[in-house]
Amino acid sequence: MRALRGPGLYGQDVTSATHPLALAPVTAPASTVDAFVADFLHNLNFDRGVALSASSANDRYFALAHTVRDYLMARWLEDLRRQKETQAKGVCYLSAEYLLGRQLDNNLLACGLADTAKEALAACGVSLDEVRAHEVEPGLGNGGLGRLAACFIDSLATLGVPSIGYGIRYEYGIFRQTFVEGQQVEQPDAWLSLGSPWEFARPEDAQTIAFGGHTETYDDEGVTRSRWVPGWNVQAVPYNYMVPGYQNGRVNTLRLWSAVATKAFDLRIFNSGDYEEAVRAQTFAENISKVLYPEDSTPQGKELRLQQQYFFVAASIHDFLDNMLADGFDLAQLPERVIFQLNDTHPVIAVPEFMRVLVDERKLDWDAAWAITRQCFAYTCHTLLPEALEVWPVELLGRLLPRHLEIIYRINDEFLAEVRERYGDDEMRIRNMSIIAEHPVRSVRMAYLATVAGAKVNGVAELHSQLLRDKVLNDFDDFYPEKFTNVTNGVTPRRFLRLANPELSGLITEAIGDGWVTDLERLRELEPFAEDAGFRAAFAEVKAANKRRLNEVLRARDGFEVSDGHLLDVMVKRLHEYKRQLLKLLHVVGTYEGVVSGRVAASDVQPRTAIFGAKAAPGYAMAKRIIHLINAVGDVVNNDPRLEGRLQVVFPPNYNVTLAERVIPAADLSEQISLAGKEASGTGNMKFALNGALTIGTDDGANVEIRELVGDDNFFLFGMSEPEVQELSDRGYRPSEFYQADPELRAAIDLIASGAFSRGDRSAFEPIVSNLLYEDRFMVLADFASYIAAQKRVDAAYADQDAWARSAILNVARTGFFSSDRSIRDYIDRIWHTPPAF
Repeated sequence: MRALRGPGLYGQDVTSATHPLALAPVTAPASTVDAFVADFLHNLNFDRGVALSASSANDRYFALAHTVRDYLMARWLEDLRRQKETQAKGVCYLSAEYLLGRQLDNNLLACGLADTAKEALAACGVSLDEVRAHEVEPGLGNGGLGRLAACFIDSLATLGVPSIGYGIRYEYGIFRQTFVEGQQVEQPDAWLSLGSPWEFARPEDAQTIAFGGHTETYDDEGVTRSRWVPGWNVQAVPYNYMVPGYQNGRVNTLRLWSAVATKAFDLRIFNSGDYEEAVRAQTFAENISKVLYPEDSTPQGKELRLQQQYFFVAASIHDFLDNMLADGFDLAQLPERVIFQLNDTHPVIAVPEFMRVLVDERKLDWDAAWAITRQCFAYTCHTLLPEALEVWPVELLGRLLPRHLEIIYRINDEFLAEVRERYGDDEMRIRNMSIIAEHPVRSVRMAYLATVAGAKVNGVAELHSQLLRDKVLNDFDDFYPEKFTNVTNGVTPRRFLRLANPELSGLITEAIGDGWVTDLERLRELEPFAEDAGFRAAFAEVKAANKRRLNEVLRARDGFEVSDGHLLDVMVKRLHEYKRQLLKLLHVVGTYEGVVSGRVAASDVQPRTAIFGAKAAPGYAMAKRIIHLINAVGDVVNNDPRLEGRLQVVFPPNYNVTLAERVIPAADLSEQISLAGKEASGTGNMKFALNGALTIGTDDGANVEIRELVGDDNFFLFGMSEPEVQELSDRGYRPSEFYQADPELRAAIDLIASGAFSRGDRSAFEPIVSNLLYEDRFMVLADFASYIAAQKRVDAAYADQDAWARSAILNVARTGFFSSDRSIRDYIDRIWHTPPAF
């Protein structure tokens, strides 16, 4: 039967209560080709209102998406009902980002319907490839953080763990990147312009979210209590997305919140002729969920970011407490019912909100509420950079969320009393550990609040977790040693191997069977095949086919033509100085300079294409200059006949998940070259290794674990270790000394400074050159010589294609550890204690 209205999150009937079929079970459609054809045409005719002969590409995409959705819906509703009934412990994953990628192929795979859909559409004269190409991916994340969240909710469903992902339904996601004269220009990412067939709007489940105002005390039957008297509010309207497990019948939920005004339109003011004022409240409210990460270099931008963060966590907490708990639920049992996982510092304002709800609204005693809170939250830290640990000025937080600031002050007072009790009046320790920072302005340190409140704090790679304990939160590790643990990140093999690399997936399945998709450690069974010449040849052909496919995509998408026979050298990640795209670029410039100066014959250069993919935050001036320089170098290098076509730079704009699924399987070399001690983990490094690319990298983040697993012979290690970085910093790093001592480095930097890549304009990239010579915070120059030596080892290794294929196969075989399924099992064992349910 077909639903008469969209489903709710909590297992309500999807039919009208008075309809004669209201009590009938919701069943999935039959999965035959004929049945699929019938459902597809039904959706095209009755949902889209068009005949097949008159349908547009968007009509066909929506009809197909709704058809696939129908196959998931029965199980989704049943899982929601049973979760409400059993009250099994579940995970509420709070994340400001979910970089989902396209949903159609993932959902077809989860249902096991890819072949059925292809055959059914072909019977209708429709190409599945053409339909899938029409999908616009939702850009609801910036990079690794959002992609990790998407991997984790996929694995939670695949492992059968009850969970809800909570986030924001940004009207415009991460900006669409274009290049104008080589410089980044940001354009709105209007991913909803044609609608989204995967979401279910639930305006009847909207939450009212308050801001501003003041607090007051009152007498509540002899008990003095506080309450918040807000100044204004908005509505948080939820949109539900299904999150299917891989062919296991489990369907979890992603719930994203959209902001609307509580009083959107004033007819009286409109009729008076003041049209802008009539909709001012609507415009103001909708700004909250308008854009992912609004530029926050202005006070207004900072305030909007805090509004966003509070908006979605407050809606999520109320949603769970109001709607997911059984009637009469004993709040003291909440730790047995839910764990709220804080994905970085963005959702940490959930801690005082949870306390406010328990104390002010549910009337619990403070100590009882705090005991519950400290068991219901866990915090994942995703950085080692102090500037990435959010702080909020007390003035702003108190103005926007006055009751929450009071609660934070009390949490801090009680915490510091515990510190004094243990350590005495150690004023420096107390200042260092206080949730409230006094300088440069009085601020709330959100990472500290999360650490004090959380049951567990985890890093995301072994090295990162150790540095977190030793350096970033070392005082807290001394105070709460039992709180700290590690969960190394992982990626979902469904999207980043099974979907992104179907040829390699087929080769693996032919060799070891198909169980590896949900048990990635089974890739170890591939190791003996690395010694099989026939398998190596087949593996090399898969890589060549993936390169051809990428070339077709880049040609159609951006007009690039990648030369055959080149080593594909790939660096795709967020543009940040610590990730050191400049180091990769200096290698390119140094190679180019060697040829044009006559020091190196072009024929001696290993044919190589360097592919960059990166977006810079709109307000990050240096990162945008680096993008400009990469494009400028590419313009010169790609058009200089002296290179004989042996060196190429390709920088496709608007790198996203869809493009990643083509770039990663084609790569030969994965660039993971951050300064040691700066990258928390990385997940791109895992995706590349799983797809048969060899890594050139520092001992940083998860690179350490990758190298240990694949072996030194199958990894190109270079650069200082983290202790060596610290030693050089303590000694006093002088980048100009490295510049003077290394002729190759000096020649590369001088060539940039000369204006060779800017039509003779020596000032164009002077800020980059000066930064390298006089500051170089991330020690690009110090690691340059080691990096170049490692690249020479790459050239020598790539010259033996058969040996390279062997190493690539071993990379695939030995990196099954990096499945997000394993990461989630670690969270379950070490933090959540949420076993699979039904």
